[in-house]
Amino acid sequence: MLALTFAISPLRAQTYEFFEERPIQYSALDPRDPMALLAEDWQEGRNLIQDTRPLGFLRELLAKLDVPEESQVLVFSKTSHQNNLISPQTPRALYFSDEIYVGYVHGGQIEVITPDPRLGPVFYLIEFPRAGGIPRAVRDSSCLSCHASARTEGVPGMLVRSVVPAADGRPILRLGTHLTTHASPLEERWGGWYVTGTHEDVLHMGNITATDADDTLDMEAGANWQTLDGKIDTSRYLRPTSDIVALMVLEHQCRMHNLLTKASMEYRRALWSARIVIPDLDEAATDTLPHRVASSAADAIVREMLFVDEALPGPFGVEGDPAFQVAFTRNAPKCPDGRSLKDFRLSGRIFMHRCSYMIHTTVFASLPNKVRDLVHARLCGILLDDAGGDENFAQIGSRERQRIAAILDANHPQWRR
Repeated sequence: MLALTFAISPLRAQTYEFFEERPIQYSALDPRDPMALLAEDWQEGRNLIQDTRPLGFLRELLAKLDVPEESQVLVFSKTSHQNNLISPQTPRALYFSDEIYVGYVHGGQIEVITPDPRLGPVFYLIEFPRAGGIPRAVRDSSCLSCHASARTEGVPGMLVRSVVPAADGRPILRLGTHLTTHASPLEERWGGWYVTGTHEDVLHMGNITATDADDTLDMEAGANWQTLDGKIDTSRYLRPTSDIVALMVLEHQCRMHNLLTKASMEYRRALWSARIVIPDLDEAATDTLPHRVASSAADAIVREMLFVDEALPGPFGVEGDPAFQVAFTRNAPKCPDGRSLKDFRLSGRIFMHRCSYMIHTTVFASLPNKVRDLVHARLCGILLDDAGGDENFAQIGSRERQRIAAILDANHPQWRR
């Protein structure tokens, strides 16, 4: 389940969280992320949402945050904040752009995660205003009880989980859970989620609950659903779909986002700590703890960015809702010939060009210079120097490397440092 599922505990775990200390001070500092700025507008009577009906309010909010409603995916397992309102009949809807995530529960609150350049992902709860009222977004760091764990790389972040759900949506935890990334086989994905789209003979855990007799999933019964009409009351949602392609993109994006947040926070903490001991520490030096932290982070980012260990989506690939694919690629930076890092393939791999579109985001741009420069250097070695001699990247052939390099040259020229 996507821990965009916003699981919230009344008390934060009493563990050491380095991001609460200087220089990050996650909970102590005021964010300046898109949701924080929109909330300020609301308090000043600007940029208000006119439609106070739940779906109307949600649609307007998505538009103001530039989050496409076509990205809708639905999760029905009880693994999050508003569990009492979530069930197979009333799933939570999730929407996302390249950097922003929005959760909606029928009859409940709206949950938003937006990225702050200094703080990383910031979590909000929004209650629907009464007619004529002003909406209020409240920052809720209690989300970190689940959203800052080993599953999110130890920093505030997002995750996608797959569980074996009971008939009422409760996860049967004794049967285990799966943390889902682009490396996960489809057979382990989407337990507790609805999934629409085709995937031929490859089965997944979505769309179904465990039988009472033996806690097993009839995965055949959940295969190749085209719509949720007739399965749930789709009039409660913006769309009758929970798109398979949107889910696969989200799984890649969440881990990529977490790795970028981790790299930024850990390097800033290491540099700050080192300069307590050596005030005039040279940030460019390569024999220091900050450099080692940055180098390790760059290695992890590049592996994820170039889709090392990506699981194949079956011999015949997958097909999803074309509307999501159009919406997702609408803002893609493109070469003069029209190619972009958001081009889909969906057979053998998710994307045509195996370099993450997340390199174009403000989350990537907010990396410390040292980390970002090392990522660029690794990319140059791999894409321009026959995979840099690293067999982990040998699956990217010379022609694909050339295409990726051309896209980066056109849209991210600073990579050639």
